[in-house]
Amino acid sequence: MRTLSVSAWLLGAVALPLAACNQTTSNAVVITNITPASFRMPEGTGCRGEAARYRAVMDNDLRMGHVNQSVYVRVDKEIAQAESACASGREADSVRMINATKSRYGYR
Repeated sequence: MRTLSVSAWLLGAVALPLAACNQTTSNAVVITNITPASFRMPEGTGCRGEAARYRAVMDNDLRMGHVNQSVYVRVDKEIAQAESACASGREADSVRMINATKSRYGYR
């Protein structure tokens, strides 16, 4: 009788984890970190084009979850500074600023 109860206990110990594998509900994960097909890289030349393209990449990376909000805010501020330099006619300074920001955050 004791052997039978030990056998039943062992059978239950083995069957219980296996029963958990037979779920009927789905825990499907929806992937939202894919660049949408509608994404288009901005065109343009010089510092305006560089800033627009980097801003588009950062906006997309934020939406996809590749960059967190605090990093995005810092980069956005640096892009705005480069855009300001660009608008005041300091093309080379603006491009250098954008390249430095890209390098600092691993986009180079």
